[in-house]
Amino acid sequence: MMKITLAAFYMLLVLVAAPAGLWAADPVPTPRPIYFSSGARSGTVGGHVQRGEQNLYSLLGDAGQFMTVSITTPGGNAVFQIYEPDTAIGRDGDGQLTFTGKALRTGAPGEDATRWTGRLPRKGTYIIAIGSTRGNANYSMDVKIE
Repeated sequence: MMKITLAAFYMLLVLVAAPAGLWAADPVPTPRPIYFSSGARSGTVGGHVQRGEQNLYSLLGDAGQFMTVSITTPGGNAVFQIYEPDTAIGRDGDGQLTFTGKALRTGAPGEDATRWTGRLPRKGTYIIAIGSTRGNANYSMDVKIE
């Protein structure tokens, strides 16, 4: 019968367990806050989103306010979704972002949003998730709250 020393056991454990850390999921990103200039009701942010990824923004709103969000891209390939306050962000088993909370209806089912205007249902921090419909996308997003 073969005896395994304690040192050999730990070495085997390190060799088996270490590669698992190489495939650990990326951390959940923190949404970048959108701030308006003093006295302003609107602002613009821009960026670049990789295919299969999402850029996240957060914005404070009050119940009853109207918000307008529009996104423009040279390739017409960036879209967004807006989530209500208290939405939790996580990752699924494949490492894709998941949102546990209520999404605002930004279009007909199955349609991607490039523009949305609506009344905010409650006070809190809203999350705007931007993704690409094909390839990578450069975008500019205008946000207005009244």
